[in-house]
Amino acid sequence: MNVAILAFVIDTIIGDPRTKFHPVVLIGRLISLLERFYYRPEESDRRKFLSGSILVLIVLFLTYDVAAALLYLSYYIPWEWGQEIVAAFLLSFTISPQSLAKAGKGIYALLITGDLAEARKKVGWIVGRDTDKLDDSEIARATVETIAENTVDGIISPLFFFAIGGVPLAFLYRAANTMDSMIGYKNEKYLYFGRAAARLDDVLNYIPARLTGLLFVAAASLLGFDAGNALCMMRRDADKHPSPNGGYAEATVAGALHIRLGGINSYFGKKTFRAYMGEAIEATAPKHIMECIRMMYTVTVLFLILVYAVLKFMGH
Repeated sequence: MNVAILAFVIDTIIGDPRTKFHPVVLIGRLISLLERFYYRPEESDRRKFLSGSILVLIVLFLTYDVAAALLYLSYYIPWEWGQEIVAAFLLSFTISPQSLAKAGKGIYALLITGDLAEARKKVGWIVGRDTDKLDDSEIARATVETIAENTVDGIISPLFFFAIGGVPLAFLYRAANTMDSMIGYKNEKYLYFGRAAARLDDVLNYIPARLTGLLFVAAASLLGFDAGNALCMMRRDADKHPSPNGGYAEATVAGALHIRLGGINSYFGKKTFRAYMGEAIEATAPKHIMECIRMMYTVTVLFLILVYAVLKFMGH
């Protein structure tokens, strides 16, 4: 458990380094390489699914084994804390609280100073929707949705899999999540080729997403937000999200902050409606970005405390 706490501290202080040698970047390059090798647009849907499944297995196998090999090599470090420090640095690459907070704070600052054009540009870096016509409320909504949802796959899920299987399993999760973000789309190209990646990501996030929702309720209580409404909105609205897991964070945050998430989004000029989550007791505003960041950090600390308590109870 010292490794997870140290990884969180490393991420908080140093953040996620922007380098082409970042493990997640390398995983992404591996996925792209294998996609070029395995994807054939002329193949049948069944063949595309099988090829995509092979890609998934190769990426998972290589990612897990490389992480395990690096840990094995750390055993030869001659000083006492060497192994734990290496493991913590590796684990820190799989989580991103500081990156989420930095992005959110940057957009908040732009909205407060009235720089709407730059805020639209920056929020476009963290969401997939069109942002060139968003007003300040819609920019705040998009940012809160992203921070809330990414609390699951950017923080709690990798820490969850670390808790049950160590650093290699955390990296296996990060590989699965990266595959989903790259090929797990329901479009003509990836509907079948990326289906295994999308389904795997749904399965892996199932428990962490629901646990994150409950932790957001606890965080709301600790921070003085509406914990009762957070729980109510999670139970009422979480399943409205198009993802089987994304709503458990978003609906709960919406309830806690008395805002409404979801609504009309535009993708490549085409407008789509996503079911509402929460009630618009307050208009979504820049302040809600900062409140969501506070909740995100509180959820992270609560999860670390929870895992520590469980391990102590089990005698580890």
